Amino acid sequence: MGTPQVILGLLRRFLKGAAVGVAAGITVADRFGSVVRLNGRSMQPTFNPEDSDSPSKDIVVVEKFCLRNFSFTRGDVVAFRSPQDPKEYLVKRLIALQEDWITVPGTYEILQIPKGHCWVEGDNVDVSLDSKEFGPIPIALMRGRVTHVVWPPQRLGPVESKYPTGRVFSGKDGR
Repeated sequence: MGTPQVILGLLRRFLKGAAVGVAAGITVADRFGSVVRLNGRSMQPTFNPEDSDSPSKDIVVVEKFCLRNFSFTRGDVVAFRSPQDPKEYLVKRLIALQEDWITVPGTYEILQIPKGHCWVEGDNVDVSLDSKEFGPIPIALMRGRVTHVVWPPQRLGPVESKYPTGRVFSGKDGR
């Protein structure tokens, strides 16, 4: 067997292995979770906490097991498709679930979250584009729950679930 055949055989095996690896990676990212880099200041100080115009970029784990039976809790940080641009993903805090009553920040408005929807807000209310702007979002837009910061190393750890008291009322669990 000549050198060109050996090279072609090695190339064929490499490409076959790469295709299997890519397929496995896509399956894991689609079904179980992924690691994503967060841009922007809408979730400061929870993510990208530097006080500058170009904050460092936190890298986080987004788990997707919660999508199987919508096992989200008020206060979770969630990733979802933007209701205004389906190509864009957003990360915000889940404030209210379907059928909850919420007081809208900065207004005297109280509204009930419709079935199949939820209310999300950024931790940095001054710069966050969230449900205050586009209203309750469909649950179908959810893509996962942000569970851990993995970069930078000094911020490595779980993401805290925080719930704004006194703004959300639910007849289901008494909150």
